[in-house]
Amino acid sequence: MSYFVHPTAVVDEPCQIGVGTRVWHFCHLMAGCQIGKECILGQNVFVASGVVLGDRVKVQNNVSLYEGVVCEDDVFLGPSMVFTNVLNPRSFVNRKSEFKVTMVGKGATIGANATIVCGNTIGRYALVGAGAVVTSSVPDYALVVGNPARQIGWVSALGHTLSFDEQGRATCPESGKQYKLKDNQVVEL
Repeated sequence: MSYFVHPTAVVDEPCQIGVGTRVWHFCHLMAGCQIGKECILGQNVFVASGVVLGDRVKVQNNVSLYEGVVCEDDVFLGPSMVFTNVLNPRSFVNRKSEFKVTMVGKGATIGANATIVCGNTIGRYALVGAGAVVTSSVPDYALVVGNPARQIGWVSALGHTLSFDEQGRATCPESGKQYKLKDNQVVEL
C-alpha cells in the first residue's frame, strides 16, 4: 500500500487515495471521494462521497468535508473548521439536489473553527482567520476575519501580511517575492 490508513479509520471502497497520504485515527472516507498525494487527514475527519482534495492538503482534527467541497493543492484546513452544503437545511426536506459547490483555491488556509457557507470560493493563497464565518467568496491572497467575514488586508503565498506602496507593490518578507495590487486584485510578479 502506497499510503497509510490507521486501523481505526474506515475507508469505504471505491475511493482514491494518493501516494504518501496519511489517514489518522477515527477518520471516515466514503466511497467516491478523491484524496490526492501526500495529504494528511487528522483525527476524526469525515470525507463525503464526491469530495475532491488535491495534493498536500492538510486537514486538521474534527473537520467534516461534505459533498460539494473541492480543495486544490496545498490547502490547510484548521481544527474543527466547518463546511456546509445546503443554504437552508431542514431535517424533514430532502435537499440533496440543492448541494452547492465550495471551492478552496491552491495554497489557501482556513483557520480553526471557521465556517464556510456553501456556494462560495476561497481564492488562491487566501487566509481565513480563526472563527471567521465566510458568507461570500474570498479573493486570491485576501485576509478575512470576523462574523460575517470581512477583508482586512492581503497576504503573500507564505501567509505574511502585505503592505503595498503607492505604486501598488509589496514584497513578502520571507520569500522576497513581489506582489502587485491593481483594481482590488493581487498578483504575484
